Amino acid sequence: MYTVPLWGGGRNSAIRFCQGGMSLHAETPLVVHNGPHIVANNRSCKPPISHHEVMAYDHLLKVLLIGDAGVGKSSLLLRYTEDKFDEALGSTIGVDFKVKTVEADGKRVKLTLWDTAGQERFRTLTSSYYRGAQGVVLVYDVTRRATFDDLQRWLEEVDAYAPGGGEEVVKLLVGNKIDRDVVVPRTEAAAWARRRGMLFVETSAKAAVGVTQAFCEVVNKILENPVLVAATMPGRKRAGLAGARQPTAPAACC
Repeated sequence: MYTVPLWGGGRNSAIRFCQGGMSLHAETPLVVHNGPHIVANNRSCKPPISHHEVMAYDHLLKVLLIGDAGVGKSSLLLRYTEDKFDEALGSTIGVDFKVKTVEADGKRVKLTLWDTAGQERFRTLTSSYYRGAQGVVLVYDVTRRATFDDLQRWLEEVDAYAPGGGEEVVKLLVGNKIDRDVVVPRTEAAAWARRRGMLFVETSAKAAVGVTQAFCEVVNKILENPVLVAATMPGRKRAGLAGARQPTAPAACC
């Protein structure tokens, strides 16, 4: 059993893994399991049980991952969508795109996950990345102080391009690579996120710690917001999906 810290809405909590499920208690550890179900904020997040459920969905969400090059954005997505880790995974050029279907709060949710390049020279289509997004995940490397210091610049980009000047998206701060020697203290990152009204969680894509919980928390927060949910129903025109790659088989669950 282990505990993953999670902050959001000004309250400290954590995710603790046990057998069979998870629950969130304000000011106390949030219990999470390595079993088939994950429950965050009293909402379930579990795999679809048939191919039909994967093809049909109640909500279509767009979530972006942003942050400096080399912080592990692509590794986080690979771990979440395929439960894999590749030491040789290179930096993203332009934008990559993955799809995962999960069940949350009794609803089938199709996630479109956008992995954006951290290098400035590849960020020529910035505004189009953000169009129609409901969630943004800001990632830094806990072993590299510079990637944490650059977060303010990335947040300014969110404010400039995301819907509602950044006020109409759920924002999550992720400190990745906690399996290595940590340079950025957890308390400092948590305080930074709290001051900006963001969720916060530390992860390790390599060790598969905190990754699933991070994405499930974003999904649940989006579903709690009626304004965001209104634009995610089937049949609504979704920005940026035309021509995008679709999975040939059901994705694993959150």
